[in-house]
Parts: sequence; C-alpha cells; structure tokens
Amino acid sequence: MSLYSRRGVSAQKEEVHQATAGLDKGLYPFAFCKIYEDFLGKDPQWINLMHADGAGTKSILAYLYWKETGDIGVWKDIARDAVAMNLDDLLCVGIYDNLLFSSTIDRNKSRIPGEVLRAVIEGTQEFFDELSHYGIHIHFLGGETADVGDLVRTIAVNGTMTARWPRSKIITNEKITPGDLVIGISSSGRSNYEKVYNSGIGSNGLTSARHDVLEASYGHYYPESVEPLLDKDVIYTGSYKMTDLVKTETSEEISIGKLLLSPTRTYAPVVKTLMEGHYEAIHGMIHSSGGGQTKCLKYLPGPMRIVKDNLFTPPVVFDLIRNASGADDREMYQVFNMGQRLEIYTDPSAVDSLMNTIAQFGLESKIIGRVETSAKKELLIDTGKNQIGY
Repeated sequence: MSLYSRRGVSAQKEEVHQATAGLDKGLYPFAFCKIYEDFLGKDPQWINLMHADGAGTKSILAYLYWKETGDIGVWKDIARDAVAMNLDDLLCVGIYDNLLFSSTIDRNKSRIPGEVLRAVIEGTQEFFDELSHYGIHIHFLGGETADVGDLVRTIAVNGTMTARWPRSKIITNEKITPGDLVIGISSSGRSNYEKVYNSGIGSNGLTSARHDVLEASYGHYYPESVEPLLDKDVIYTGSYKMTDLVKTETSEEISIGKLLLSPTRTYAPVVKTLMEGHYEAIHGMIHSSGGGQTKCLKYLPGPMRIVKDNLFTPPVVFDLIRNASGADDREMYQVFNMGQRLEIYTDPSAVDSLMNTIAQFGLESKIIGRVETSAKKELLIDTGKNQIGY
C-alpha cells in the first residue's frame, strides 16, 4: 500500500468514482466538468454548469504556518487556492467569464478566530478584483460559514462555481484524436500576472507533502493537524521546519512553508486569450489536478494511447517531496502534477500559434507528448529514466 493510501487519501478517488458510477454523466460524458442543458435560461444554444472544489488539506499547512509565524496573509492564499481549483476546472470546458461563486467555510471556532475568516473572505474578493483586470469576471455571492468543531479540527475552505455558457464555445474533449500533440504549460516559475515565484505545487497531494517534508515536532505541538487513527510511522516523517530555507530552480531562497503553500496558479488569463483567438484549434484540455499526470486517462473519448515523453523537469518542491518520502516515479506522477498542471490537445499545425500565445503571458510551454492509436485507453509516461504504463 502506498504512503498516500496509508494516510487515508486516494490519488485516483476510486471509491468516489464507484459511488457516482450510476449518475447521469451530463450532455458530454468526456468533458472535464459535467455539462447540462440550459435549465436557467431554457435556451438550447446554451449550457449550464455547477462545480465544487476547494483548497483541501493545504489549509492545514496554512494553519501550521500561521501558528508558527503569525502571518495572517497565508489565509488569503488559501482563498486563492479554493477559487483557482474551481476556475481552472471550468477553463478546461472553455468557460472563463461571467461566473458565480459561493464560498463554503467550515471551521473549528476554538482554533480559528474571526480574523482568519476575514482574511479568507477578503482574499477571495481581492482575487476576483485582480482577475477582472484580465476580463475574467467572477461574482461573489457570499456562501456558508459554519462553526462545526465536532466535525472539523481546524478549517476547510471550499467553494462552488456556476456558469451559463454558449454551447458553441465549449470544449468537450470529443475532438481528441490519434495524431494530436499535447502542449503542457508549466505550473512553476512566475507568469507576468503573478507577483511572486510559484513552486507549482497547486492544491493536490498536500497530505503526503506535509507529512513527508515536515518534522515530527508538528505532530507533537499541533495534534489537531493529524488524523489520530493514522499509523505513527506515516505522521510528519520529514526533517524540515516551516521556516527552513531552500533554493528554488531560479536560485532564489524561499522557506519550506512558502514553497508548500505557493498559491495555486490559475491559467484563466491565457485560456481566455486562447479561447477567443484559437477556439477551433483546441481539441481538449485537462487540468492535471487530483490524479496528477494520469488525470487525462479519464477524459479520453475512445480507445487511444497518450504518450508523455517530454515532460518538464520537476521543480524543486517535487524533488524535495520525492527525496523525503522515497516515493517512486509511479506514485509521484499519479499524485502530483510534477511541474505541469494544464495540457492542451491540438493538431500539429496549430502548435506554434498556441505556444506563441502562451508565451505572451510569461508562461513556459512545450510539446510534452502525443496521442496514438490503441485498442484501449492507456497512458505511457517516459521520465527519461523510467517508462510507466497506466
């Protein structure tokens, strides 16, 4: 059993998929988000979509960092995580504007004071204000804030995003076909719409990252950050404190806490530009979130093989996690995005124009792989050292 599983988390969400297997898949079963007919406007040329996601256990890292440093600003970053994880899923079906957002915050009031709630809510609105400068308008409709100390040890920050969109401008992944190339966009570095370096971690795999990297004292001083039923040999097994410094691939020094808490990058500004100028060239899009580099398998429209043999060199944060955990490539690429969180499927003739547009935002992109014919749905990842089949 993998460390990820022993910590009570499933990278592939097998039980979730089993529980939802009998549900309606919506109008387009291979689309990245479930799409329904226009119940709101009753117009056959439009679709409706509602999607929920959140910051996950990254909020526990924020809690530890806040307790250790007193930096309340880290909670504003958690708000960005909850928004970006929703927004970037919707980007993969082509939706990038005129969105509705409702926040859900569950807290343990004895540990999470009002100033934390205020930082999360203010951080949400500040992020929306920033995005509006790029023509991405998200309307904050409030939400639910509940004091549920019997259920939540610290805080859970989630949200729901709703959209109504023209049916003629959606991405359903049905156009993905053998012969397509796969463009990957880096999750790390600094785009021209970000203020600081981004480690690329996103909001997935943070349960393992936290326990693998941080030292045992965190479990001793903050037992509320740990599931008490876990085996002791998988709890905070690392050697780092939150305030320890490491060098990034850009040679700047950053604390371990800030590295792991780096806000989830949104690709909304670049996807908006791609959708408005290159819509016909985009055959499919995948947000490499839960499931990491294997996420794409779920959304293939038929039997075919994806070969990823030119992925990005993993950024420092993933080397740190790998070295601390001893995890092999199969687990790392299943759990983490490994430096690439958005992939675009397109015809070879469109690659240059798409990549030139992406470069305008200060984002690194490259052809990470291709789609081949196959008798079944399968994925091959070639890391340069290992070939891994899924």
